[in-house]
Amino acid sequence: MNCRVVVEAAVPVFDVETEDEAIRIAISKTGEMLNPDLNYVEINMGERTAPSGEELLPAFIAADEALVALELEMTVFNVEREEHASRIARKEIGQRLENIPLEVERVDVLEDDEDENETEDESENEADESSTTEETEATAESEADEDEEILPEFEDLVE
Repeated sequence: MNCRVVVEAAVPVFDVETEDEAIRIAISKTGEMLNPDLNYVEINMGERTAPSGEELLPAFIAADEALVALELEMTVFNVEREEHASRIARKEIGQRLENIPLEVERVDVLEDDEDENETEDESENEADESSTTEETEATAESEADEDEEILPEFEDLVE
């Protein structure tokens, strides 16, 4: 089973004035910590809402320091359960992001491609068989054409 795991990270950023600046710096800082080992992890802005339901920016600034909520997404392959996938994702990401709190937001099970692969393999086999038959027929026809199209000066060599 393959799973898509989304982990929320609280990234601290220092000496910032605006929320946009804090978000850019947090994404850059997280990307530097994850790359090159985990370049397959997608970094997105997190979502925050006020108790009234109002959408807020993912950064909270106080005294020129910010805490930015980011969502880190990665696909985990060949796991037994969703819990196993979340543990793997937390461990892989957590090893690179020291002193940054992580929380698993959600685990989505991806559809297995085995059924699709079997169907594709069967189609390819049928196509290979039909192309082999066509090639054999084309070769036989070209050999027959060659017999008829021999130039007179080469007839002695062929016989």
